[in-house]
Amino acid sequence: MDLRIRPTVRADARALTDLLNEIIAAGGTTAYETPFTPEAFADAHIDGPAVITSMITEHDDDRPMGFQILLASDKLGPGWGDIGTFARRGSTTRGIGSALFAATKAAAIAAGLKAINATIRADNTGGLTFYARMGFVDYAVAHAVPLADGTPVDRISRRYDLI
Repeated sequence: MDLRIRPTVRADARALTDLLNEIIAAGGTTAYETPFTPEAFADAHIDGPAVITSMITEHDDDRPMGFQILLASDKLGPGWGDIGTFARRGSTTRGIGSALFAATKAAAIAAGLKAINATIRADNTGGLTFYARMGFVDYAVAHAVPLADGTPVDRISRRYDLI
């Protein structure tokens, strides 16, 4: 099966909410701990004021396999985007993240950004490996950030310089 990459639209909200909520329910790979409604998802990840770009990858049968967001963040400052990458749980399709990142990187450059931040839970080995493979480098660690249940988990921030 072939993968297609395209910008997300509000009509994708239900399918992508289901994909993300499944990841949240499984735990361990996202900082998100509270499930989204389709409306809240769309506002935060498709067309809300903080969204710089939002991309979806689909199989040729129109089934979403993942998505990637790039958001503006007051904490990061001007010229930075904050990235998040989410792939369907249990998918054996390779290349979802790298295909999404190529599209997101192009959009970030077109938007005039100078760098992209990825903040990854220290216990998310897959996420750490993915962002390292894309060329992100460590620049900060937030130690013992508590989860909703109080469990402390470090957050590793990595940057990808565009200029």
